[in-house]
Amino acid sequence: MKNFWQSLPKPILVVSPMCGVTDLPFRLICRAHGADVVYTEMTMVQALAHKSQKALKLCEVSKNESPVVVQLGGNDPELFFKAAKIVAEEIRPDGIDINFGCPAKKVAGHGSGVALLRDLNKSYEIIQATIKGAACLPVSLKTRSEIKAKDQTKIVTSLDLLQKTRDLPIAAVMIHGRSFEAPWIEQVDYDYIKKIRENYHGILIANGGIDSPEKAKMVLATTQADGLAIGHGVYGRPWIFQQIKDYLKHGRYKQLSWPQKRAIALKHAKLAFKTKGIHGLVELRKQLLWYVKGLPKATAYRQDLVRLTTIDEIKQALKKIK
Repeated sequence: MKNFWQSLPKPILVVSPMCGVTDLPFRLICRAHGADVVYTEMTMVQALAHKSQKALKLCEVSKNESPVVVQLGGNDPELFFKAAKIVAEEIRPDGIDINFGCPAKKVAGHGSGVALLRDLNKSYEIIQATIKGAACLPVSLKTRSEIKAKDQTKIVTSLDLLQKTRDLPIAAVMIHGRSFEAPWIEQVDYDYIKKIRENYHGILIANGGIDSPEKAKMVLATTQADGLAIGHGVYGRPWIFQQIKDYLKHGRYKQLSWPQKRAIALKHAKLAFKTKGIHGLVELRKQLLWYVKGLPKATAYRQDLVRLTTIDEIKQALKKIK
């Protein structure tokens, strides 16, 4: 098995997989601005195993974004095997990731995502089946710190999962330092991620609450992780990866001017149109709002930005913004 994770310079900067966000245009923009690894949106194995066209499209990748990892979600080991085999043979990314972290009700409520931690035996079977189906592709995991057991009598942690699966060739592990019970509101427990570092010797990626180069440096120092995964912190600023690299190397980084940000937003729009047509521009509307967030009078631009349907309209609307 060729594990690309081992050859990457550290710290490794990763775009965290996010449904409705990490599509191909977004990933290409992030790679162009310093991201070392990008992930597709989570694709459910039930759909992929039956070769749903929508599912196949969701995890479609480009050679221009390599290394790129396809993330799979679900709760059936057999379907994970089938889906991983299809991904390895037809999609051909650089790696496959298993979602053990999603707290969304429609995912965790059906026993997938972070809810998989409640059944470590099944989790083992899923990882084992995915590795078998993936053949030569490295298999990684994304998970959270902990979840209460189904009967609420104890806590199951991601460390429990790693100890259970220590004999399996897991390529990398991404840990989000929040629990299932408070997925967004509690403080990220970076000390917990450090505990993982002390007990796990593979590639470790810290995730959660990283929204600035200064925060990135602090998280790396605290956790001693091999890299960082950035989720919400990349909204409207895909250049954050290069800023982090500059800050870690030189102790400073450049703030982009609005004309520079506007040029990146327009390039993003062109990529969205090229890969998805008008539907891509409709999906892009929310990201255009992220690009202008924090600008003077940003609220006043929102009504125009959520109605745009052509590249020219986007170009003209962005040009009006000062």
